[in-house]
Formats: sequence, structure tokens, C-alpha cells
Amino acid sequence: MATETTLPPAAAHAFPDLLAYAAHGIASRVLARTGGGNATLFAFEKGQALSEHTSPFDALVFVLEGAMTLTIGGQPVKAPAGTVTRMPAGIPHALDADDRTRMLLIMLREPKG
Repeated sequence: MATETTLPPAAAHAFPDLLAYAAHGIASRVLARTGGGNATLFAFEKGQALSEHTSPFDALVFVLEGAMTLTIGGQPVKAPAGTVTRMPAGIPHALDADDRTRMLLIMLREPKG
């Protein structure tokens, strides 16, 4: 599968320039997508959340600014700015923005044989 990207190549981009916060909501922007996974930038207003769900893929959550509580398999995990958390495939998880938070989600897909 060819790489699909929403970022111009060979340039450094500041996260705040890529995605603004949405008043009273959650904004997202896919930065890159390949057969092996994707990278999506999210901006959560304080108090916003993604309800419990599962994914067939492992995911990495990089908290860039703010703070979140991730609930993974029923266990709350405090994730302040500057941290990365792995969410395993098939395990229910939810995300709650404790503060105004910008995070990068990397989905890790297994290549098809």
C-alpha cells in the first residue's frame, strides 16, 4: 500500500500549527497513513473523553501537552505531558482529558502476510 500523508515532506511542523483546539470538543487530523499503521494528532478540550472501546491493533499514546487519564483494561493510567503509554490490542480502553490536551496516537498494524 502506498503511503498517504497529510503533511508536506521535508519540513518541520509545530504541533499547534497542525491542529487547533475545537471549542468544547475534540479535534483530530491524520498526519500519515500506511499499511503498517497511522499517526493521528488529537486536541481535547478539558473534560472531553473517548468512551471505552477496543482496537484490533496496539496503539501508542504520546501526550504532547496537558494531561490525560487513560483507562486500560479497567486500570486508570495518569498520562501527563511528555509521556507515552501503550494500549494493547483487544483490551478495552478509554481516554479522558484532565486538562486541555494535545496527543499523538500511533496505531501499529501487523502487515498482512
